Amino acid sequence: MMKHRGKKLGNALCHIYLLILTFIATFPLVWIIISSIKGKGELTGNPTGFLPKTVTLDYFKHVIFDLNFINNIKNSVFIALTTTVIAIIVASLAAYGIVRFFPRLGEIMSKVLVTTYIFPPILLAIPYSIVMAGLGLTNTRGGLIIVYLSFSIPYAVWLLVGFFKTVPIGIEEAARIDGANKLVVFGKVVLPLVMPGIVATAIYTFINAWNEFLYSLILINDTNKMTVAVALRSLDGSEILDWGDMMAASVVVVIPSIIFFCLIQNKIAGGLSEGSVK
Repeated sequence: MMKHRGKKLGNALCHIYLLILTFIATFPLVWIIISSIKGKGELTGNPTGFLPKTVTLDYFKHVIFDLNFINNIKNSVFIALTTTVIAIIVASLAAYGIVRFFPRLGEIMSKVLVTTYIFPPILLAIPYSIVMAGLGLTNTRGGLIIVYLSFSIPYAVWLLVGFFKTVPIGIEEAARIDGANKLVVFGKVVLPLVMPGIVATAIYTFINAWNEFLYSLILINDTNKMTVAVALRSLDGSEILDWGDMMAASVVVVIPSIIFFCLIQNKIAGGLSEGSVK
């Protein structure tokens, strides 16, 4: 009886502890969202006030339509999604090839690829600018995507190699005996098993591309092609900083990443056993 009560008390303490951590983690986002819907003058008149006296979407309307943030959102969504899709396709094929066909050489290759992260981004800013200018890709979304892929693909390959190693070779051999070719085995047997790793890598790639600031600032100078990260920074550089606009713009920048994660998070658990059951 005492043991049962102790277990229940321990579970209750664990839940309380997790609730406290959840509150700490989500409070900044909740604060930004609430601040973005406060009435005019509330943020400056009572900065520490939590609940708004009046609720308004004027800041969002001003940011999205008057400041043309809707165009910046489209640019960031296109660039981040394109980078993510291309990186995942290339990295999945490369990681599978390394694990199954070139295991020894692949180990060396994957380690060499990840060394690209040794160099700080600011160190490579000038070389990238020179290369993109030479290719005529400066101030283009395609040039920015290429730059992002040069960082995303090596790291994605390195991550996915570990996941592909967990796939038993026996499952693939059984599929080959049943008449499946290599492409079918890869697409219908192997990929569903490593789907949690692919989803995690996709989330990482998308968020990095969405939040990236340095190369977007250097390579894009056309306001119509500017990403949300640079557009948000431009608000801070204005002569008069409107905190309501800044909060609304911050929500606009953060929400797509959250939506993207919510849309694909079910794939993390859903792909664990699909493909191995005939």
